[in-house]
Amino acid sequence: MSRLRFVLAALAAFAFGSASAAPASNQNVKLPDYQTVQLDNGATLLLTPRKDVPMVAATVLVRGGSLADPAGKEGTADLLAEMLSKGAGERDALAFAQAVDGAGGSLNFGSSAEAISASAQFLSKDTGLMLSLLADALLRPKMDPAEFDKLRKHAIDGIAAAKDSDPRRLIGQYSGGWLFRGHPYGRPASGDETSLATIALTDLQAFRGQQMGGDRLIVSIAGDFDPAAVTAQVKQAFGGWAKAQGALPQATAKAKETGRRVLLVDKPGATQTYFSLVNVGSQRDDAARAAQDLVQTAFGGRFTSMLNTELRVKSGLTYGASSQIQRPRLPGAAAITSFTKTDSTKAAIDLAIATLDRLHKDGLDAATLQSAKNYIAGQFAPGMETAPQLAGAIAWLTLYGDGRDYIDGYLGQVAAATPEQVAAARAVFPASQDLVIVAIGDAAKIRGVMKGYGPLTEMKLTDPRFSP
Repeated sequence: MSRLRFVLAALAAFAFGSASAAPASNQNVKLPDYQTVQLDNGATLLLTPRKDVPMVAATVLVRGGSLADPAGKEGTADLLAEMLSKGAGERDALAFAQAVDGAGGSLNFGSSAEAISASAQFLSKDTGLMLSLLADALLRPKMDPAEFDKLRKHAIDGIAAAKDSDPRRLIGQYSGGWLFRGHPYGRPASGDETSLATIALTDLQAFRGQQMGGDRLIVSIAGDFDPAAVTAQVKQAFGGWAKAQGALPQATAKAKETGRRVLLVDKPGATQTYFSLVNVGSQRDDAARAAQDLVQTAFGGRFTSMLNTELRVKSGLTYGASSQIQRPRLPGAAAITSFTKTDSTKAAIDLAIATLDRLHKDGLDAATLQSAKNYIAGQFAPGMETAPQLAGAIAWLTLYGDGRDYIDGYLGQVAAATPEQVAAARAVFPASQDLVIVAIGDAAKIRGVMKGYGPLTEMKLTDPRFSP
């Protein structure tokens, strides 16, 4: 399963916390100065020196992620990312892990829709080791068949375990597949039980040749290092990496859904229903991002949000309810998610829909809007403090072609957002008559309830795919 937490959404996803932070207008969060170096093979090196702590961090991105998975072999990029640390260069899987642990460092690989990624953090004195391990993993992975078999089995077993014990982990897979059916965003990035079983080691090797190369490479380094020395090391390590052989995957935007359609995923004997109400929402470069984030924060992005207050605090129907806005390059999902006891399925979904209706009818009053601005200001700055955070933010800005004002100007946009802009931004969440609905629960007990929300399609939780 993917270890990456979709960094492209990090700037819009705010954790629970207090709303008593300093006003957004008093904040001035800006990226530090950084240098961009283009290697002869097309790779991009981003250097952000910081002398506060004797550590160095790197985020490495290789354009071409799960969107490039072959049809029917979803999960290829994800498995490949995990394979990169299972032995590389002269080291087998154990020796590779020992090299990282022995230096007190960390090195993790993952995948997203548009990139294979790596994140690393080491002591400054071990910068050379960090870069050599990254270069070995990306350019010289061992791709051991036994390690591949273990990883693939672990991925399949993980899906089965989630279905058996905690379907909350999977509600996003089902709702994404149901909303984006027939669209590249509807394909499961980590694969499903059917697709994973069809993937062979040769598929990973073919993906590497087609989708990975020096012209796709972004290396972002932040921390205590000498820029000239690190530039020379990166050129030595990565400068000879040839270009990727294939083309980057392309997709077109999906239109918002009109009307309703419902997917019921049957888990016989389930004592709870897990549900999601979703439609197409926003994208990475949406001009209304700041205003949308204010709506998201107040509606479902913190403990005191409208959704959590109604479904948890006041009614006790759930232990938590939230909303999310995903912002890939093209419009992603805007969703409401929660869970409840089987016999309160209708009450919980009805209350979620009523709260959505209230958002669209009443909007946010002045006190709630200011509280949301304060909350965002208090949550945003801590995400831009450490070397790993900065290396990651700058790498992803570069991947998406964003200028530094995507971060530097963000809190100013939040502070300046007018009531009229915020009112218009409520449209990022669907009207209640235009909902794509997914519920995982005991179909025998909730089928009648779910039929009341729109045309119903059913599948079994034991089916090896995430969409019918």
